[in-house]
Amino acid sequence: MGEGLGRIIRVAGPVVVADNMRGIKMYELVRVGDERLLGEVIRVEGDKATIQVYEETVGLTPGETVERTGRPLSVELGPGLIGQIYDGVQRPLTSIQDLIGPFVKRGVWAPPLDRKKKWHFVPKVKKGDVVTGGDVLGEVKETPLVIHRIMVPPNLSGEVSEIVSEGDYTIEETVARLKTSTGEAEITMVQVWPVRQPRPHKGKVPPDTPLLTGQRIIDTFFPIAKGGVAAIPGGFGTGKTVMQHQLAQWADADIIIYVGCGERGNEMAEVLERFPQLKDPRSGQPLMTRTILVANTSNMPIAAREASIYTGITMAEYFRDMGYDVALMADSTSRWAEALREISGRLEEMPGEEGYPAYLASRLAEFYERAGRVEILGSQPGRLGSVSVVGAVSPPGADFSEPVTQNTLRVVKVFWALDTALAQRRHFPSINWLTSYSLYIDTLDPWYLKNIDVEWPSLRVEAMTLLQREAELQEIVRLVGPDALSESQRVILEAARMIREDYLMQSAFHPIDTYCDVRKAFLMLKIIIEFYRRMNQTVERGVPLAKILELPLREDIARMKIQPSETFEEVAKQILQKIDEEFKRLEAEAQELVEAVSPT
Repeated sequence: MGEGLGRIIRVAGPVVVADNMRGIKMYELVRVGDERLLGEVIRVEGDKATIQVYEETVGLTPGETVERTGRPLSVELGPGLIGQIYDGVQRPLTSIQDLIGPFVKRGVWAPPLDRKKKWHFVPKVKKGDVVTGGDVLGEVKETPLVIHRIMVPPNLSGEVSEIVSEGDYTIEETVARLKTSTGEAEITMVQVWPVRQPRPHKGKVPPDTPLLTGQRIIDTFFPIAKGGVAAIPGGFGTGKTVMQHQLAQWADADIIIYVGCGERGNEMAEVLERFPQLKDPRSGQPLMTRTILVANTSNMPIAAREASIYTGITMAEYFRDMGYDVALMADSTSRWAEALREISGRLEEMPGEEGYPAYLASRLAEFYERAGRVEILGSQPGRLGSVSVVGAVSPPGADFSEPVTQNTLRVVKVFWALDTALAQRRHFPSINWLTSYSLYIDTLDPWYLKNIDVEWPSLRVEAMTLLQREAELQEIVRLVGPDALSESQRVILEAARMIREDYLMQSAFHPIDTYCDVRKAFLMLKIIIEFYRRMNQTVERGVPLAKILELPLREDIARMKIQPSETFEEVAKQILQKIDEEFKRLEAEAQELVEAVSPT
């Protein structure tokens, strides 16, 4: 055997055992077999190493060699990431398609970043400046929306002994040299970082700014903060993937990283088709100019699912370190947990609940804990960046008591529960407003008070109270029938119906309703609550509810959602004026009727 070469002694699906591996480290990257398949060491016993292989292992035989690389599974970070589609171990699928066609063969590798393309580098420091890890050496305009900041690697600091002048360079060319305490270090535009090791920062800061999503039910009742973590559990057909696509398209983040982990290939194909055509509502640029896709679909090797979310979060941390707000969508963590379960079974580990490994909870927490709003490294104080994580969960049979959902709920602060009954009634997004929650509301209220309106928190509370009262009244209706309800109780049911149908329902496929500006959402809710208050007041004065429900004004309220945000302030003013006029007219008519029938 050659130096540094091991030998396969056992193959069990994606798990391979090799001997002659003394001195190898945990999580070291290896090349397995004659086809040099990519693998990672996950257990070491004496001179034996257990390896999870990120490619199909059919045909591997005992006796084939295992080559060490001496480094952990890592990703390349530099200009050229935006707009790319990678697999779970950062192989660029578009480049591989150009090389060998649409089917990825085993052992094929292509560099994640283009080595030949030249980028226009603009230096931001000069010779003699003292810099530390995280400081910006220069900038590259990667896309119309993303300025890529070339940073000093986190583990380096020193004096700039050389910096190139403004011009075009490849990612492998040296752009700066640092004089450090241990010698001179050359810096290129690319950094390599281990995926399982979180990138360092100075410290986390409170999440006090909302990540606006353009989805009314989320921004109003269950908001997520920048740097927050959320889970979307739901059964088959409840709209998890469409919800993830909506968040990826419209979330108020600078960079979007979408990880398709174990989902169907046609869903990722749909993302690829739609995103280049869709425009960012804030800039008018195609969404792909701020998006990275990591595709590890259900027909791709299962072990690579385990790596895919780490690949995605490491890239997210890299852009966070530039000062960007990054949103990571993981669809879905259930498929990732299934990969853990299969590999755990191959390793003959003691199974936990429903066959999942005993360390499922700690692995989920380890992933979600890498989110957050942080003060980033560098000599300049007060620079902030954030990574927000939204993980879809696919519980079998929509059973939220299963281990992946329950362990996820322990670490996330926002729970958007998708309801099968709502989906069957074609109510989308099918987020159940009675079982969902957000623990960020109290910390985000000051932002809404300052930036939207002082009425926002009270309107939200009043709307949620109406929805909860509706649920109680529906129980009475089911038991004794609608005739048992008083006129004022019917008013509550009508107001709750308006909130559900005219506010919470939102079409992902309507050109206007797919995205709702938060100011428009506030005005819509204000109109509905104002209609409810006047309706309640007028019914108490003796006007029959049936007469109020005949008002053509209700049609104007129902059509609010398809009015453009740009002109909505004027539309809202007109509707509020109509509400005032119509209810004054009804009250005047009721008063006249009372006076006509009362004895003189």
